[in-house]
Amino acid sequence: MSVPAAFAPPAGPAAPASFRPVRRRVLPGIGLTLGFTVAYLGLIILLPLAATVVKTTDLTWAEFAAAVWSPRVIASYQLTFGAALLAALANVPCGLVLAWVLVRYEFPGRRFIDGLVDLPFALPTAVAGIALTAVYAKNGWLGQLLEPFGIVVAYTPLGVWVALTFIGLPFVVRTVQPILEELEPELEEASATLGASRLQTIRRVVVPALIPSIMTGFALAFARGVGEYGSVVFISGNMPMKTEITSLLIITKLEQYDYAGATALAVVMLLVSFVLLLLIQLAQRCFAAARHR
Repeated sequence: MSVPAAFAPPAGPAAPASFRPVRRRVLPGIGLTLGFTVAYLGLIILLPLAATVVKTTDLTWAEFAAAVWSPRVIASYQLTFGAALLAALANVPCGLVLAWVLVRYEFPGRRFIDGLVDLPFALPTAVAGIALTAVYAKNGWLGQLLEPFGIVVAYTPLGVWVALTFIGLPFVVRTVQPILEELEPELEEASATLGASRLQTIRRVVVPALIPSIMTGFALAFARGVGEYGSVVFISGNMPMKTEITSLLIITKLEQYDYAGATALAVVMLLVSFVLLLLIQLAQRCFAAARHR
């Protein structure tokens, strides 16, 4: 029903631009928050890393090469990065299955198991190393069962892999779990309704949605494994050229007051880890761009 023009209320003047409602944010503006972010990252992360790189300038190129490229150091690189990579690869399917069970199913003790996933986060690494050594030693609970089959875990590279798998599993579970909780089961039901098999549903519906989080969990588990020390030194046995990790070599050089040599090893590990993480980030971006096309 229209209102006659004579009875219509007079139109008021337009509100000036300065009186328009302003959208308020909880945090201050970008200037203050960006300044805090840059200052925090600079003092906590960038400054120590820069000091590590600058410390290596005390060495000549020949001394630097001798410190980071001796046979003993190369053997430690192979064990450290190889075991961390294999442990992260093993944690991807195991962490995915564990996260799937915790999200998709209700069963007695589910919350207890969910809490156990975080145990490697809270457990001191030295305690983890002692516990793993006690279990997998030749006279341990599992070690004495595996020894008749010729499987020796403690004081071997296999023990290093076990320790890195133990401390890296929560990273995969906790990065995949929130995405699974947001992934509605109705999508899987719709896929089955359209005639897709379980394998096709997993391959075309579930996995594409989880790949970014899986890659993030893999990167975090790998990075944690590369820098791990406490849980490895007990179960590895620290035998040069066999079970000696690079972190132990750095500690050894520090105890010998070879600060420049220790810093050189730290710089190499920093560069290799940075390059690998950068490649993983680029792969994530490429996958996300391909998915949105």
